[in-house]
Amino acid sequence: MDTVYMRYLNMNLKERPMNITSYDDLIHAARAQPQPQRLLFAFARAELPDDAGADQRAGFAEQRGGALAPVMCVDKTADELGSFADLVAESKHTGKEWDIVFVTTMSGRNGQPPASTEAEAPLNMMVTYIHTGQIGQFLAFGRDGELRQFAQA
Repeated sequence: MDTVYMRYLNMNLKERPMNITSYDDLIHAARAQPQPQRLLFAFARAELPDDAGADQRAGFAEQRGGALAPVMCVDKTADELGSFADLVAESKHTGKEWDIVFVTTMSGRNGQPPASTEAEAPLNMMVTYIHTGQIGQFLAFGRDGELRQFAQA
């Protein structure tokens, strides 16, 4: 898997750039920031439009193509997060199926992480960006915990 440069996140890494190659790297980087971080997660499901043609259906069957539909969002401080397996287990309690989780961060101020209420507008923006296919600024992980990269459409 190619290394994904941390520029996709809001963390201030000008002094010490980091590469993110796994969920564990992400959590480590978030915890290493000078200000506490709140991580924003938008879970999405891959869907195939009802009017899809045969080529689209074949591609979708091979896990290529389709549309991403956000199904749920959550925000957590870096200290509230455990392993990716923990995140998946927690998501199962919602009863919602998902294929990809998109992640970004919010940086705190004065040694305090952003409040959960401050995450509502950014989470709504994430949903909008996912609907419009503007996902390049987010890290994305599959249900298996592997970092995903998307080809430009």
